[in-house]
Amino acid sequence: MRKKPKADGTNNYGYNKRLQPLANSLRKKMTKAEACLWKYALRAGQIKGYQFRRQRPALQYIADFLCKELKLIIEVDGITHLDVETSEKDKRKTRALESAGFTIIRFTDEDVLKNMSGVIQKIVQVVDMIGQSGPPPNPRQRGTDS
Repeated sequence: MRKKPKADGTNNYGYNKRLQPLANSLRKKMTKAEACLWKYALRAGQIKGYQFRRQRPALQYIADFLCKELKLIIEVDGITHLDVETSEKDKRKTRALESAGFTIIRFTDEDVLKNMSGVIQKIVQVVDMIGQSGPPPNPRQRGTDS
């Protein structure tokens, strides 16, 4: 039986170096919703001082946004995620990442573009729930990778 991968500090939270070129490309071509969520909510420690990374390789996937300290992944799903095949891929991705120890929250493009305050409120609720186990990170600490 194959051992399920765990994401933690010993393996850089499931970082997959082989996906780095694709992640870099996706970072440069973020959707409008992803760019808005990044700019207005996630970059520069805007959510309770936690650092999020965008288009971050994790296991065999690329997470739209990932906070290593919380093991939290935020996915923004566009209209293409409504078809059956993509929906099944999303479910497999979610199961694999959750079994590795990540918490996943998903929003639609429409949620982000039309209800940013509600999206931020939901993210803060999840961060509060996960973050209860320890103090928030020092905002001056910077990771060595993005």
